[in-house]
Amino acid sequence: MRIIVTPMKNLGILWLIVTFVSANCARGETSTLILQGGNAIKGELIAERHSQVVIDVGYDIIVVPKSAISMIEYAQVEDPGSKPLIEPDAVRSHGLFYEPLPDGQTESIAALAGRLGESVVQIRTPSGLGSGFIVNEDGFLITNFHVIESETEISVDVYHLVNGRLERENYHEVRIVALNRFADLALLQIIDEKAPDFRYVPLGDVTRLEVGESVFAIGSPLGLERTVTEGILSTKTREYQGWLYLQTTTQINPGNSGGPLFNRRGEVVGVTNMKLPLGEGLGFAIPIDTVKYFLQYREAFAYDNDNPNNPYRYLPPPTIPSKEE
Repeated sequence: MRIIVTPMKNLGILWLIVTFVSANCARGETSTLILQGGNAIKGELIAERHSQVVIDVGYDIIVVPKSAISMIEYAQVEDPGSKPLIEPDAVRSHGLFYEPLPDGQTESIAALAGRLGESVVQIRTPSGLGSGFIVNEDGFLITNFHVIESETEISVDVYHLVNGRLERENYHEVRIVALNRFADLALLQIIDEKAPDFRYVPLGDVTRLEVGESVFAIGSPLGLERTVTEGILSTKTREYQGWLYLQTTTQINPGNSGGPLFNRRGEVVGVTNMKLPLGEGLGFAIPIDTVKYFLQYREAFAYDNDNPNNPYRYLPPPTIPSKEE
C-alpha cells in the first residue's frame, strides 16, 4: 500500500509512523472529509491530530492538513456501553481470568486491533514505561516483572472507547498483587473506585498454536503508544536460561515489554518480554500457559510489602506442640 502526503512539506517519517500506529478513531467504519472546495474524501479514519487527519481510502493512505478540511463526518459507532465486554457465550470464566471456547473464528488483524484496543494498557513508573493487558472486568492486569521491578509508584493508561474514539485515562491507584521474578511476570490491579468495568481479553491455549501461524502484538515500543506489529510464530519451545519461550518474527522493542501477543482469534497466547539486540525478527514471549499457572497460584507469589523485592511469600512453618499442650 502506498502512502500519500498531501500539500504539507517536511513531514518526518517518524511523525507518520507515530500517527499511523497511534490510531484513536473508529476502525473499519467509513468517515467523510468535506474539503474546503466542496469535494469529499471517504474512507477509514486512521488518526486525527491537531493539524492533520490520516484516512485510508482503500488503496492509499492520505495525510490531509486540517486547513484544507471544512468538516469531518465521523463514522457512526455503536455505544459499547450497551454491549457486553465480551459475548458471554464466547468465553468461560476460569477464576481470575477468562478462556475462549474452542470454536472461535479467526478475524483480520485490523478488526482485532480495533476490538481489543481497550484491553491493552500502558504502564508508567518513575524509571520508564511498559505495556500490559487486562484479564477481567475488575481491573486485574498482567505485565512483566522487570517493568515494575523495585517500583511502588505505578500508574496505568487505559484507552476507553467514548463516542467512537479511544480516550486515554490515567489511573494512579494501582496495587501490586503478585510477582514472579523468575518467570518475569507481575499481576497488578487498578483499584480506582471511579473506574468503570474494564474490557478484558481471553487467554488462549499454547497447545492449539501451530508454528508458522500469524500472530501480532500491541504495545508501546519506545513510547510510541498503541503500536501494532505483525509476524509469525517461529517456534513454541525456544529454551533460554531454563525456561521455554515462544519465538516470533513480530517486532518487539523496549516498551513492548509486558504486552500481549495475540493469535488471529483474538486470544492472548504470550506476553512479550525480550528480543535479541543483534538481529531482526527475533522476538520472544512468555507462553500463556505460564501466565495461567501464575494466575491460578497467585497466592504463592503474593506481593509482600515488608519484603517488596521477594517474589514469593513464605508461610510460617508449623510449630511443634509443647508437652504442656
